[in-house]
Amino acid sequence: MVFFVFIFGIFNRHIGGVMMGKEKGFIAITRKYLKISPPQLLVLIFAFFIVLGTCLLKLPFATEKSISWVDALFTTTSAMTVTGLTVVDTASTYTLFGEIVIMCLIQVGGLGIMSFAVLIYLMLGRKIGFKERLVMQQALNQTSLGGIISLVRNLFLFSFAIEACAMLLLSLRWVPEYGWAKGLYYSLFHSVSAFNNAGFGLWEDNLIGFVGDPVINLVISLLFITGGIGFTVLIDLKKTKRFRELSLHSKLMIVSTFVINLVSMIIIFLLEYNNPNTLGPLSGWEKFWATYFQAVSPRTAGFNTIDLSGLEDTTAFYMIFLMFIGAGSASTGGGIKLTTFIIIILAVITFIRGKNDIVIFRKTISDSYIVKALAITIISLLFIIIAIFTLSITENQPFIKIAFEVMSAFGTVGLTMGLTGDLTEIGKGIIIFIMFLGKLGPLTLVFSFARRQQEQKIRYPREDILTG
Repeated sequence: MVFFVFIFGIFNRHIGGVMMGKEKGFIAITRKYLKISPPQLLVLIFAFFIVLGTCLLKLPFATEKSISWVDALFTTTSAMTVTGLTVVDTASTYTLFGEIVIMCLIQVGGLGIMSFAVLIYLMLGRKIGFKERLVMQQALNQTSLGGIISLVRNLFLFSFAIEACAMLLLSLRWVPEYGWAKGLYYSLFHSVSAFNNAGFGLWEDNLIGFVGDPVINLVISLLFITGGIGFTVLIDLKKTKRFRELSLHSKLMIVSTFVINLVSMIIIFLLEYNNPNTLGPLSGWEKFWATYFQAVSPRTAGFNTIDLSGLEDTTAFYMIFLMFIGAGSASTGGGIKLTTFIIIILAVITFIRGKNDIVIFRKTISDSYIVKALAITIISLLFIIIAIFTLSITENQPFIKIAFEVMSAFGTVGLTMGLTGDLTEIGKGIIIFIMFLGKLGPLTLVFSFARRQQEQKIRYPREDILTG
């Protein structure tokens, strides 16, 4: 991690200059003359770190055996986007150095590149200006500039404290089994991977060997649930002790997370109970833990305790739906976000009931958020449909596996039905792009290429059209 912070410092000082507000350096000059927007700057820096990580994983001492540039790029993108999809086995392919690089990429990608930039500036005592706050607002998906710096401070405080506690709990399970060095390292790696919703594991079968282990199931799942609920919710919970005093966003996230996880447990249990390839051979308690883990994992993390290639098609389709919804805003997870999905559902219910305003918990949701939710959903669906259509041409695989893989990449989930390792070079490129899209968000990527127009001062007459 120190190495990556050092690299970022060099990049920021000699290339990035813009974050200091100095008109020097490549990006600063580019911003001045080409007027790079915060979304464009975010995409540029993110792409830089992916290239850097790819070069590091191609070093001879980073791998046990030589891998292609495409495979290195795929792994780096998967780590930076905290997805967890891998075309090669992590434990047997990468050396300790390579695994540490992956772990650092996960941490930087999960907490955010710009968050680490702010941390460096705070440590150096530098002032963070308005432009930098705009980039931070875009990176953390916040609605206002107020409290951005405080949010970043708390983000690191919460993250490192939670990862340290989880590492301690996991070490109680793995140190006796693997020894101090390996046990502590495995505990650290999986704590970082789980909290950042990455899904990278150091076993070939992920966590299938721990399907009935209550410690592993609880610690890992609580890590990615906490990371996926969003930092703003965690900070709100710290400041506010009563549910009624929480912000509307926090209330929606807490209630909807509990409901969707409970419903998912019931659905997966009923669909997979007699499946000989998943829950069928397990004992009663193992069935419970496997059901619980796979119910809470699809929206955020890529860990699995059962073989997903043996899922019923109906279960796989339901998991695709969960991966599309994703985690919470300002979290380490992907997808269209749970609150986006809730706003769309509430808008439909409001329309059916013949009302004009969306009201939830005695609060009215602005129409602008409804438009934004629809834009996110439609743009996401367009990219997903194109990706599935293209992969259906390039990959000789069942449609359900292709759809599952694309949605897993978009939701930065990392679950797979066994397709990842069999992808063609074109298929790998498509999944790489979808992971990139899922992490940065469809609107950020679209805004980075589109030239946004100023608000029109001329208004035209309204006219009705037929719909439905």
